[in-house]
Amino acid sequence: MSAPLPRIPLSVLDIAPVERGRSTAQALGTVGELARRAEELGFLRVWVGEHHDTPGVASVAPAVLLAALGSATRTIRIGSGGVMLPNHAPLVVAESFGTLGTLFPGRVDLGVGRAPATGQAVASALRRLPVDAFADDLSDLVHFVTDSFPPEHPYAGLTAMPVPAAPPEVWVLGSSVGSAALAGQRGLPYAFAHHFFGARGAAEALAAYRSAFRPSALLDAPYAMLTVHTVCGEDDGHATGLALPAVVSALEIGGLARHDPLPTPDEAAGYDWPEEKRTYAGTLLAGQAVGGPETVRRRLAELLDAARPDELMVTNNVTDTKEKLRSLERVRELFGPTGSR
Repeated sequence: MSAPLPRIPLSVLDIAPVERGRSTAQALGTVGELARRAEELGFLRVWVGEHHDTPGVASVAPAVLLAALGSATRTIRIGSGGVMLPNHAPLVVAESFGTLGTLFPGRVDLGVGRAPATGQAVASALRRLPVDAFADDLSDLVHFVTDSFPPEHPYAGLTAMPVPAAPPEVWVLGSSVGSAALAGQRGLPYAFAHHFFGARGAAEALAAYRSAFRPSALLDAPYAMLTVHTVCGEDDGHATGLALPAVVSALEIGGLARHDPLPTPDEAAGYDWPEEKRTYAGTLLAGQAVGGPETVRRRLAELLDAARPDELMVTNNVTDTKEKLRSLERVRELFGPTGSR
């Protein structure tokens, strides 16, 4: 008999992946269905990401999409996973999420990352200079969100409106020890992006986060989340087939560019795969949690035991709505009644 998975809060992340031949409206509709089903299943949060100039991703403007998700749900927390802070002025981000916090009191998360725009043209169109000012922007954002600039700060007279009764939870997102340490030093919750294909070092990053943590007005004890690419199918073969389009995109198989719409599972399976890339694809999938229920149970148990997160967030690039929801349901079944924070 398999050992039970730990009682831990569960959450879900999505980027509204677009399959070739399907519309962005269909992809965004799937996110809405995912949010509603996650709420029914007792998931704690649903997050969406930010991506620009990427035809294969419909999640471009998290704040806009979150307004729709908040209206379609009642209790689940809604948030960004994340807003890429180098792309935006902190005041504008605080205003957007202050508006969300006013509309959906006590339900809003503001996850921010440091990844810059994908290319000089996008950065120019966003009117953001290619300067690494993430730490300073993060400080300004937290001050705007909490309306707490010190008197000597040049922005002390500014207020990000509207001011919600409960400010959004500000999270730092990352995939390195450096981002983890920064989150700890600032006394903010941290989410490690293990779901990136090829990601390593979750245990080291979460240990660095806890070691660096200093209590703040926003958080009195460290709180870390692990995000894992999770496709839970009927069996290992079924799950691998569902996961294959995302791997095709990552490895640029079949003449597809990394940011093109995803192929269907049948198209992905039918490509002429170079042997070395087929082997590498297997390695990428093995590093995540892709398989039938027992395979996913074992893999998640390994990851949770190694990193010891306080919360698990699952994500995948499955485009078929029915299959995406069924994967989420199978994951939920592996954990039994969800723990609470």
